[in-house]
Amino acid sequence: MGVVTEAERADRIAACRARFREAGLPLLDEEFTASTNVFNRAAPLLALVFLGEMLGAIQLDWSPLANVAAALGGLAILLGVWMVLNRIRERPLLAMPEDVGKVELAAFVIVPALLPLIFGNQGRSAIGTALANLALLALIYAVLGYGLFSIVGWVFRRLMSQLQASVTLLARAVPLLMIFALLAFMSTEMWQVFSLISDGDLLAIALLFVSLGTGFLLARLPREVRSLEAEVGSEAEPLETRQRRNVGLILFTSQAIQVLVVSALVAAFFIVFGAIAVNQAVREAWIGEAGNTLLTITVLGEQFQITSELLKVAAGLAAFTGLYFAISMLTDSTYREEFLEEVTAELRSVFRVREEYLRLLRSPSAGESG
Repeated sequence: MGVVTEAERADRIAACRARFREAGLPLLDEEFTASTNVFNRAAPLLALVFLGEMLGAIQLDWSPLANVAAALGGLAILLGVWMVLNRIRERPLLAMPEDVGKVELAAFVIVPALLPLIFGNQGRSAIGTALANLALLALIYAVLGYGLFSIVGWVFRRLMSQLQASVTLLARAVPLLMIFALLAFMSTEMWQVFSLISDGDLLAIALLFVSLGTGFLLARLPREVRSLEAEVGSEAEPLETRQRRNVGLILFTSQAIQVLVVSALVAAFFIVFGAIAVNQAVREAWIGEAGNTLLTITVLGEQFQITSELLKVAAGLAAFTGLYFAISMLTDSTYREEFLEEVTAELRSVFRVREEYLRLLRSPSAGESG
């Protein structure tokens, strides 16, 4: 084994961490923390939101002068808290925090929420501000903490193979479903139901199917992650709980995108098929009216109409097909082997990097070989 200098060791550790981020697995970094790896990167955004929430001190029924005074008062309070925190942390008074810890996060949630209470006793506005800030922190942690951008990039870099696997499974697993969907699409009852349904009810139905599909995928993830961890045969120490969640997020995102692709393909098929096969006379016979035409396309003298009713029927069938597809991904062993093969190969590569990373990280001296 060759001798590694301290500088070389630091460079190799940095390269390992970059590989983790590229693979969408930043939590494999043992020294990853929310205060130094997540919220500090979002500090400019948090500071902008923090200062902008001085507007929580105003009320619409006050005079312009009173609102200006309240806004300036709110800004003074926010800047005062900012400077106090910086003084406690021994930083310049108006410096941007480099380490956003629990104290800074608590101030970000609580202090702006106090302004509506101080200026006008606006309880609902205070609660809304606190909840909105909590939601923003959760979103930032999900995006930066779990490498969501890296995961989506990883998925889209493999989109063609993902799409091919989706179409293959669709052709193998759902032929009977497509026959059923075609029969349902050509039924009077289907068109009558969806011609009368409101956009809100249609959205609720779609959310119901999405929730069910998401529940099925999430219920399977812990088992899949454990199987993958055992299959890659890593000699490093077992993954921590948060690291398993990070791996699970990769699996979930990949599978969810495949479900969305298949649902979009099904919806597109029925829109095209409906524009060709379901003309105005058929719609009048089925739903008693011509429908709400959104687009008319003329090809070789023939007119093909896309109506809002057609879109609703196609969306309903696509949502049902997506749910069926999500269930098939959990029960079709051939698909799971094809899908997990690529993921396993990627993880095996990353886990080899992790083994080297752990050796380098825990080397007692710069002379430890890598």
